[in-house]
Amino acid sequence: MKLIGPFKQIITLANLPLRGKLADEQLQIIENGGILVNEGVVEEVASFHDLSQKFPDAEIEPVAGTQVCLPAFADCHTHICFGGNRANDFAMRNAGKSYLEIAESGGGIWSSVQHTRSAVEEELITSTLERVNFLLSLGITTIEIKSGYGLDAENELKMLRVIRKVQTMTEATLIPTCLAAHLKPRDFEGSNSDYLNYITDTILPLVKEEKLAKRVDIFIEKSAFQPEEGRDFLLKAKELGFYITVHADQFTPGSSRIAVEVGAKSADHLEATADDDIAFLANSETVAVALPGASLGLGEKFTPARKILDANGILAIASDWNPGSAPMGNLVTQASILAAFQKLSTAEVLAGMTFRSAYALGLEDRGKLEKGMKADFVTYKTDNFQNVLYRQGSLEAETVFVNGKRIGND
Repeated sequence: MKLIGPFKQIITLANLPLRGKLADEQLQIIENGGILVNEGVVEEVASFHDLSQKFPDAEIEPVAGTQVCLPAFADCHTHICFGGNRANDFAMRNAGKSYLEIAESGGGIWSSVQHTRSAVEEELITSTLERVNFLLSLGITTIEIKSGYGLDAENELKMLRVIRKVQTMTEATLIPTCLAAHLKPRDFEGSNSDYLNYITDTILPLVKEEKLAKRVDIFIEKSAFQPEEGRDFLLKAKELGFYITVHADQFTPGSSRIAVEVGAKSADHLEATADDDIAFLANSETVAVALPGASLGLGEKFTPARKILDANGILAIASDWNPGSAPMGNLVTQASILAAFQKLSTAEVLAGMTFRSAYALGLEDRGKLEKGMKADFVTYKTDNFQNVLYRQGSLEAETVFVNGKRIGND
């Protein structure tokens, strides 16, 4: 066993509920604390002095200077496997161009599809690993990564194979999701329904055969797939044995209700969710995932996170890092800004980036520092954990631990 510490403060997030609003007074703060790790799992969190007395044979791993410790973060929605660059989209959007005008000029999702299709695996492995390492440096040790820039069997599988190969090159946990239903590709001859049938009949069986992903996503929106098309597709994916999630209510309401009705693990975006649908969503087991990076990148309103929490919903916060609408990738910065606009407590933000976000991925073994949980945590050189959000991402993580092993930059 190994005893790591002492930390000025350890914020355990222990005993916090999965759903609903949280007050900062509910946070367990252990002063001058230590974390006892046994085979990659948290054995006990308590006073460093008390643990050193209780376990005199434990190996001591000292922490230099004044540091606080938080559970590592989970980013449950990213698109970080892609080729190309869409900086011009961002510039055109800020100059007042519409989505359609940008797409017609060669931008938009189709631009990323073309660049990703033309990239060889080695290029995608290198760029995806770079982005994973950036997230890892922020203290994000669990990362969901979607396909969705291939949009045919060859290239969707290429993307998912890239994600699998990157998993062998990083200490982070990568969760692949098949988003072949991102939109109908321009070179597909047939209707939306025909393309969705192509996914369920051709792509998903191959994904399952190679064990490339257990999760399937779809973008339900006017510019992509319609609600009833999405419902039928999700039910078929579920019949094939996949967990399902939905890009829901980004610009128009209604699809979050479908996500709940078909038993999706999460409904992500929700910027346009109507009040009645907030109540419907909050009364379900489907996680509401706020994506403030997309709101910032597009200049759109934020997910109604405050209303979701007040309605007793399960709220996670993720980056949506992608080459178009959410190019930043810094989850801590985005969550800090979301907190300011939606009046979220520090406890609510931390829960949304840790155990609640992990739950959206079907993972209940991480996101809290308590006995039996995966020993993933992040430290900061400060004497007050509130500085992490107060500094809005400019307070860099000092050290990241995965399974109790130090992988940080010191």
